[in-house]
Amino acid sequence: MSELWLDITDIPASGREFSFSDQSLWTGPIAEFALPYRLDLPGTGLAAAFTVTPQGRGVLVAGTLSGKTVTPCDRCAEDVTLDVATRFDLFEDAPLEGEKSLEPGLLRRRGKVLELDAGSLLWEQFLLSLPVKPLCDENCQGLCPSCGKRLADGPCGCQAETGDPRLAVLRNLKVPRGSN
Repeated sequence: MSELWLDITDIPASGREFSFSDQSLWTGPIAEFALPYRLDLPGTGLAAAFTVTPQGRGVLVAGTLSGKTVTPCDRCAEDVTLDVATRFDLFEDAPLEGEKSLEPGLLRRRGKVLELDAGSLLWEQFLLSLPVKPLCDENCQGLCPSCGKRLADGPCGCQAETGDPRLAVLRNLKVPRGSN
């Protein structure tokens, strides 16, 4: 995963804005984890901006991530262009000097320098903004399980499967409804 550590030691109390349009922040992890998302088509790509504001012993990070990505439909494997548009707000406690954490976080101390892992933050926000099941159309019928033809293009002509003949007797089974 691409790391991008930002020095946020001397951020003013009013906060500081950061913006990112370098696609390698997302294309690197996409390739590393062999994910089906693409940002290489015209009109696709991502941009992010966030503000880091000191808050007591930690920092508040508030920002946006927007753009487009292409991925296969979960049912028919046709390309789907997904709009990515998300807002995020998160608070992260800063570790004390010399403090060791068992849980990795977005902030780390290196001597007197406080750093924010912007690469991990942006990657996490990208993944959270994506649908669990991307579809080309809500009514996408998918592919024929026998021949693989895309069913949205019309019937394929394959015989409908009747099921396992050993279970045929169960097709006539009547189950009463409403009983608990």
